[in-house]
Amino acid sequence: MNCNFCERRCDLSDGKLGVCRMYRQEDGAVRERFPLRWSTYMLSRIESLPFYHAYPGSRSMTIGTLGCNFDCRYCANGFVAKSDPESLLDDLYEFTPRELVAMAVKRGCHNIVFNVNEPTVSLLSLQQLAKAAAAAEMPMGCLTNAYMTEEATHLMAGIFSFMNISLKGLSAEFCREYLGIADAGPVLRNIRNLAATTHLEITTPVIQSVNDGDIDRIAEFIASVDPKIPWHVFRLLPEHKMKDADYPNVAAIDKALEKSRRLLPYVYFHNFVGSDWVNTLCPHCKTPVIERFSLGCGGDRLSRYHCLGDKCPACGGAINIHGRRTYWNSGEGTA
Repeated sequence: MNCNFCERRCDLSDGKLGVCRMYRQEDGAVRERFPLRWSTYMLSRIESLPFYHAYPGSRSMTIGTLGCNFDCRYCANGFVAKSDPESLLDDLYEFTPRELVAMAVKRGCHNIVFNVNEPTVSLLSLQQLAKAAAAAEMPMGCLTNAYMTEEATHLMAGIFSFMNISLKGLSAEFCREYLGIADAGPVLRNIRNLAATTHLEITTPVIQSVNDGDIDRIAEFIASVDPKIPWHVFRLLPEHKMKDADYPNVAAIDKALEKSRRLLPYVYFHNFVGSDWVNTLCPHCKTPVIERFSLGCGGDRLSRYHCLGDKCPACGGAINIHGRRTYWNSGEGTA
């Protein structure tokens, strides 16, 4: 039997475990090894995850499990994503979907976002959580590498109304050497499919002299799908197997983005303190409509929201916003 969640379609017969080590075969079906076990639950500003165009200003409960179907050499969460899941079981939390949602409501959260590891490796638990979240009218989002089967893509679209997809690079050489996959084809296919039903934002972590040569091609791909998709370009601070790599040069990456900014109206360059490229300008008249500031390494936050709903206050042009502007303390202690 092969797993039908990840594009790898790992063989799970005869007690085998796949690359993520999170699924097994039992009674002719693919089942989770550690259902409803969570590695973290905490509060976060949605901009820091990052989502810049979904529920601006909102308070998110962020959650995660264990495992990943990639083998990124630079993974910042390698201790969770790439460790043997069994070795971390004593550190996991056990919460039912109702308990997780109740905690999110009690702490004044407006949404739940899966962001620690790859959600594809825990889809069955997330399906259960999505039902409880829907009953509480709490939207769910995620960060994902989108290296999933078309069947799993359909499941993901039913669970998450907003996603940030990590499009890490396009060259086959980069995919093989730095991600441990054959190519980015399935990711591109899934971005095209999800863009029709789901609010998407895309993140590209840049490693200088490794994948920065793909910047123009990635921008062209996003523009071909939907130029209104927000694109986050991250100055990557390599970890895991690349701790000794040099940090990318801010000025060099900014210069490399010049052509991309002419193709896409929502290009952001951050993950370092004091970025000047985290504000949203109206695509029609260039008026600043959303202001943010960056504290680096996931510390972004909303500063000023000038939009009238999802319209530019100066020209009335449409701004790509999913959900409404939400205040951090609205709804606190409602349960």
